[in-house]
Amino acid sequence: MTPSRLLLAVFAFITATALCTAQQTAGVTLLNSNQVAAAFAKGMPLLENNDFKVHASRREAPGVAEIHTRDTDIIHVLEGSATFVTGGTAVEPKTIAPNEIRGKEIQGGEIRRLHKGDVIVVPNGVAHWFKQVDAPLLYYVVKVTAK
Repeated sequence: MTPSRLLLAVFAFITATALCTAQQTAGVTLLNSNQVAAAFAKGMPLLENNDFKVHASRREAPGVAEIHTRDTDIIHVLEGSATFVTGGTAVEPKTIAPNEIRGKEIQGGEIRRLHKGDVIVVPNGVAHWFKQVDAPLLYYVVKVTAK
């Protein structure tokens, strides 16, 4: 099994917990390919609970700077590429929800190019920003919540 397929299998396993429309047996949840494809078409969460979240993310354009004070993001790029900035300082930061800060952009920070197959882990509290996107950008995000 290739590393990419192994990582996808791990993500599939992690998603096996609690989606209303998914099949559940003995605590294991199956998200079938149609459900996953529909989620990627829109860019939306696959499941969320108090310990972690799994999102089927889709970007067509750059985003805003994000800082999650409790969630570590594990991002696996499936399609497309992007310029991704981590660290630095968020410009005009605003708290939009508990433990969630957004900013216009990031000053400073480390610039990386993300490509299909890449995985990047962004610890909680670290500013990050999709500065430029070669659309469509499809990626899984597993958000692990610190206790």
